[in-house]
Amino acid sequence: MKTIEEITEHGVTERRFQLEVDGETVPGILWTPEHAQGPRPLVLQGHGGTQHKRVPNVLSLARRLVRHSGYAVAAIDAPGHGDRMTDEDREHNRAIRRDGGAMTEERRKRLTERGRRATGEWKATLDALQRRDEIGDSGPVGYWGVSMGSAFGIPFVAAEPRITCAIFGLAALTMGREALASSAEKIEVPLLFMNQLNDELMTPDSALALFVAFGSKEKTMHINPGPHMGIPGFEVEHYETFYARHMGTATS
Repeated sequence: MKTIEEITEHGVTERRFQLEVDGETVPGILWTPEHAQGPRPLVLQGHGGTQHKRVPNVLSLARRLVRHSGYAVAAIDAPGHGDRMTDEDREHNRAIRRDGGAMTEERRKRLTERGRRATGEWKATLDALQRRDEIGDSGPVGYWGVSMGSAFGIPFVAAEPRITCAIFGLAALTMGREALASSAEKIEVPLLFMNQLNDELMTPDSALALFVAFGSKEKTMHINPGPHMGIPGFEVEHYETFYARHMGTATS
């Protein structure tokens, strides 16, 4: 893991980094408390489709968890997103926005391949982060990701025994994503699942089907009225409470 840039604002140190994984350069950001020492809980954040590692909802939650709970938080650009985006990727994203995000066979194949790569990249990122003194390999690890952050995050969490708890959402067993059920069944950690009642990309029934598929004995579903991109801001309080319950807080 190579640090590219480091800045500190209002008690939060932000480090941009790069990691080489299977011949790909994976850009990421690590947020920690200023002057952080010793091991601490870590949260990995996955961004949504057409977004990137420092999109506002990722950045604001990261800073909140650092300031309020003393956590380390990290995000990486998913394949074909952020600093990894090609001209072909940009045209693909424009097409998705034009037709409202409808799933086609070509998009299903692309999503599946990128999800496979994302699992390996998250594992390599977690390996590198746990070698850092201010994080260590003895603390709990949480995951957060909605929409594409869930589509990629669910297979990752299913394959990663180091994850302590997870927050998913805005995902469902719709066309092209039926395989999420087999990954969801393997997940047994506590989870919080976010859903929007008027989501234009998936029905409440298909989201509920995914929620039911999770193997976790402790799982909670929050349903709010509104569209796909409309999770209310007050839900961040529930994110924070959820992580504190399962991962505690840091003291240094």
